[in-house]
Amino acid sequence: MWRTEDGVRLQSRTGHDVTALWMDLAVAAMRLPPGVILDGEAVVYVADADGRARISFAAAQSRALSRPRRARELADQHPATYVAFDVLTHPAAGFPDLRPRPYSERRQVLLDVLADVGPPIEPVWSTTDRSEALLWHTALEGTGMEIVAKPLRSAYAAGRIWSKVQHADTVDVAVVGFTGTARHPKALAVRLPDGRVALSQRLTTALASVVGPRLVPQSGRAFTKAGDSYTPATGDVVVEVVAGTTRHTVVTVVRLR
Repeated sequence: MWRTEDGVRLQSRTGHDVTALWMDLAVAAMRLPPGVILDGEAVVYVADADGRARISFAAAQSRALSRPRRARELADQHPATYVAFDVLTHPAAGFPDLRPRPYSERRQVLLDVLADVGPPIEPVWSTTDRSEALLWHTALEGTGMEIVAKPLRSAYAAGRIWSKVQHADTVDVAVVGFTGTARHPKALAVRLPDGRVALSQRLTTALASVVGPRLVPQSGRAFTKAGDSYTPATGDVVVEVVAGTTRHTVVTVVRLR
């Protein structure tokens, strides 16, 4: 989230300008001081059958894959929240580049810059109390929220510098291939924690649309231990899968990481 001198620009992890798809967040971000750059994630909360608000990856993907007019309609139905993980710059406070500073300092600057902004732009919850973190890990299971651990002394760097504290039912795995076409993958070949390569169940249209552009097909064919054929691929693609099914090599992809 870039607050420029005269506006706001929202950029996806792949570098694409997605401001038009998240205009509700862009409007709210005008309250940020010019020059501030935040790192975070746009999330959408949807009520479940019991009326409890849960993070909906499907709703967020629908917004991300829509056209601007449709995105405005979706925003009216389910407004987005921007969960700010980090702050990279805050020139007005004397921080033209916060990236080399330890996370503990960046965290305080993040809280300061968002103090007068308010929802829907919010700082991610954070604690240094292990007991509190474990309580969150238990209480938030099933809501779509995740617990990650980040070193307090770490500088900001590209790529993942934190560790996800997994629930028992999911695991992150590398994508090593696919079936179908790279443009429209039907299933993914993933390398499981025990080293096995297995094919996932058929991808949803939304998942195929976000994973496909990240796949780089390689020549030839490859085979899982079970004999399933797939097209090998590179691209450092990581997906989250339901781990409780992997012992029987039935892999359900939850989302792109």
